[in-house]
Amino acid sequence: MQPPSLRTAAEMLWFMSSNPLLRQKEASTLAKTDEVLDKFVADIMKTDDANDVLYALEASRDYDPGLDLEKIRAPLLAVNTADDLINPPELGILEREIKRVPHGRALVIPLSEKTRGHGSHTNAALWKDELVGLLVESEK
Repeated sequence: MQPPSLRTAAEMLWFMSSNPLLRQKEASTLAKTDEVLDKFVADIMKTDDANDVLYALEASRDYDPGLDLEKIRAPLLAVNTADDLINPPELGILEREIKRVPHGRALVIPLSEKTRGHGSHTNAALWKDELVGLLVESEK
């Protein structure tokens, strides 16, 4: 039996892991939002374990990719999307920090029907061409 807090975590994940345009298209009325959200939460409740979710969140809680950025010598491509609510590009952190990487560059993919907010990293079509370029550059 999972604790009720897993339901709350699943609801938050639904809201944070996409973008407003997609959510509006998917659930344009209050009734449809309830239906879609309830299905998402029900699926999470069937497949996820609260301890695993807690472990994953705790593992990233104090993650700081900024340590020793200057030591990275390989070409590095940091990718974000304009609709990422968890790493919002409006803060300018990516652009500021990538300057510390000698062969680093940042890419912010514009909002589109293909982006999925923080979940955009799972859609390789968005960044595949950039990855190919990075691999070619890395061979030099």
